[in-house]
Amino acid sequence: MEDCLSGKSALFINNSNLVIELKESMSANQLNGYKRRFGKSDSVVLDELGYAPFDQIGSEILFNLLSNRTTVGLMTITTNLSFDRWEETFKDLIITATMVDRLTHRVHVLDFHGPSFRAEDIKKWLN
Repeated sequence: MEDCLSGKSALFINNSNLVIELKESMSANQLNGYKRRFGKSDSVVLDELGYAPFDQIGSEILFNLLSNRTTVGLMTITTNLSFDRWEETFKDLIITATMVDRLTHRVHVLDFHGPSFRAEDIKKWLN
C-alpha cells in the first residue's frame, strides 16, 4: 500500500486470471510484451495461488513469468495452500519444486491461521 501511495506502480491480479491472460497473450504471439509489462510494475500482488489447478501449459508459462519476476521487483503471493500442496495446482512435481525454490529464496513467509475475515464478516452480517 505504501508503494501505491508513494506513486510507484502496482499490479494486483487473481492468479487464475493471470494464467488466462498469459495464454491469450501466447495465442496472439504477444507473450513477450505481456512479460515486459508485468516486469515493469514496481510491485505485483498475485492473489489466490492454488485456488484452481492449471494444465501443463498454464503451469509452464506461469512458472516462467514468476521465475523471471523474482529478480526484478517486489512480489506478494497469497494462497490457502501450504507449499507441500502446491503440486495440486501445478500438476508437475519438478515445476512445483522449482517454483517453491525460486519463490521462497530471500522472502518473508507470513503464515496466518484462523478463521477467514470474510467468514467473520458474514457472521456479523447475519446476526
